[in-house]
Amino acid sequence: MATDNTHSQDIEHTVKIRRCAAVVKGGRRFSFAAMVVVGNGNGKVGWGYGKANEVPPSVEKANKQASREQVDVALVDGTIPHTVHGHYGAGRVTLVPAGPGTGIIAGAAVRAVCEAAGIHNILTKSTGTNNPITLVKATFDALEQLRTRQDIERLRGVSLS
Repeated sequence: MATDNTHSQDIEHTVKIRRCAAVVKGGRRFSFAAMVVVGNGNGKVGWGYGKANEVPPSVEKANKQASREQVDVALVDGTIPHTVHGHYGAGRVTLVPAGPGTGIIAGAAVRAVCEAAGIHNILTKSTGTNNPITLVKATFDALEQLRTRQDIERLRGVSLS
């Protein structure tokens, strides 16, 4: 289900499209919900959730929300600075930095976030649930906890060497 559309240098992944049925007098009326991850491939990434009566408008709404709500991710040489755990609901995600040449070892939902953020080498493990929407939110929880050595030195006012 992952599709890539490159416009204005952004990386876009459609993580999940859900169909919802409302039973009405004439039968079933379907609506669609889309989860999209958008990033610039250089440390900025966001997710969006859009709902509409057709698939393309729902993806557009999600894409617009994802572009608006991007967060900065601390990157060090194409990977993350340290091991981090994120959770959302029943979803648990562990992100571990990896050496050059490792690649992105992750499931589809976590992989979409890592690729959009510009992470090239990372090891991940997701537990608790395999719901892609929950896993994306858990991954963002983990990424927002990342701090570089310079950030820690600045926040604490000490030199770590």
